[in-house]
Amino acid sequence: MLYHLVVFLVRIAFAVWYNIKVEGRENIPKKGAYIFASNHRSYADPVLVVICGRGRFSFMAKSELFENKAFAILIRALGAFPVERGKGDTAAIDRAISRVREGSHLLIFPEGTRSKDGRVGKGKTGVALIAAQAGADVIPVGLNFEGKLHFRSKIVVRYGKPIPASKLALAEGLTERELLRSLKKNVVPPIMDGIRALVDEPPALPMQETAEESKEKEMN
Repeated sequence: MLYHLVVFLVRIAFAVWYNIKVEGRENIPKKGAYIFASNHRSYADPVLVVICGRGRFSFMAKSELFENKAFAILIRALGAFPVERGKGDTAAIDRAISRVREGSHLLIFPEGTRSKDGRVGKGKTGVALIAAQAGADVIPVGLNFEGKLHFRSKIVVRYGKPIPASKLALAEGLTERELLRSLKKNVVPPIMDGIRALVDEPPALPMQETAEESKEKEMN
């Protein structure tokens, strides 16, 4: 009850503060639990995916965000639970997987950190492992806006078609090296490709010439 009340109130607040457009919401099935994999641009990203989506969500948030008691109450009400980044927090991973199996959507950010230039970065194998072990279809999400968020920023939240769990399944009995290779080859690419297809990435910056290339041009 509290979860839905908080989502309702935050949805109103965000609708007033930002100019939000949602696309592809019909791609979210009305029944079942799914993993939502999104690009990461700002601290508001988890809230945007939750309030624009459908159903109950859970998501991992770095433990530092829970130090402020008032903010901790808010994000916990929205489904957040703490994770110790960089310390191999297996308890948080197990908790994330159990949330899905209990019927709650799980929101993940495969890049592991916020993008500074708006482009989609590389996916992390640790986050991909959660997606593979949870055994749920993955719904890619693209968050689109220019620069830093401010009053009446135009935001487009796009939900893509689900990626079947069977496409991300891992073979049993893999060694640690084989597991890592399988994640990089079979799990990370389809998830990141799905996200990238939904993001309006800024054009890539031109590569700077090396000293040798510059000298070669002068000689020609």
